[in-house]
Amino acid sequence: SPDHDCLLKALLERYRREITPTKHGATQEICRINKLCQHSIATIRLSNLTSNDIARFRDERLETVSGTTVVKTLSIISHAIKTAMREWGFNLPSNPVDNVNKPSVNKPRDRRLEDGEEERLLHACGQSSNHWFLPIVQVAIETGMRRGELLSLTWDNVHLDKSWVHLPMTKNGESRDVPLSPKARDILKALPRDISGKVFPIHCEGLKSLWRRAMKRADLHDLHFHDLRHEATSRFFELGLNVVEVAAITGH
Repeated sequence: SPDHDCLLKALLERYRREITPTKHGATQEICRINKLCQHSIATIRLSNLTSNDIARFRDERLETVSGTTVVKTLSIISHAIKTAMREWGFNLPSNPVDNVNKPSVNKPRDRRLEDGEEERLLHACGQSSNHWFLPIVQVAIETGMRRGELLSLTWDNVHLDKSWVHLPMTKNGESRDVPLSPKARDILKALPRDISGKVFPIHCEGLKSLWRRAMKRADLHDLHFHDLRHEATSRFFELGLNVVEVAAITGH
């Protein structure tokens, strides 16, 4: 029809195909959209989607994930509907996400590895059947790279002879070069080369479940993969680097 009514799922799939790839952090947004498409809210027609549906979805998600995660998911739905109305000729009376209160975003975390935790973490990662899992965790601690940066890193951007890697596109839209410690360099050097050209050919959902299982094995609590970035950053300062140097390495 000229009014382009469809299920939310179909809209999200088009958005994932046409809009998401143009964004920084596309890898993670694709994961979010895939998850969203499996939720019952995705089976509602756009013409029937109300603020009430969105609020119910929000409350249900808040039972299992953080406020920050829910805010990110709501903004994907909202932006997809805006794009449909502005650019794809969808005739909708309004954007139902606009009238819904957003949950509060979590305060920044400052979790660090405590005595003995690194050993337990690495031991548990080493027990995984996925042989890329321990190396990605070690390289995260050594370099402070973000999860999405590690997962999209390709061998043609790794310069082992000069001990640095190039990140062509990062979350804040700039490229940066990350120096490799001798340990990070040795870990990368020893990795098998995957046919995909990716250094760590792990899917983002796969990495999450590997991490959850390792946390259980290591009996570690309230430790997120992203906390490794904070750990790395703190260690750079402890090595005596200054704020400008640390910002250049981490892209903060």
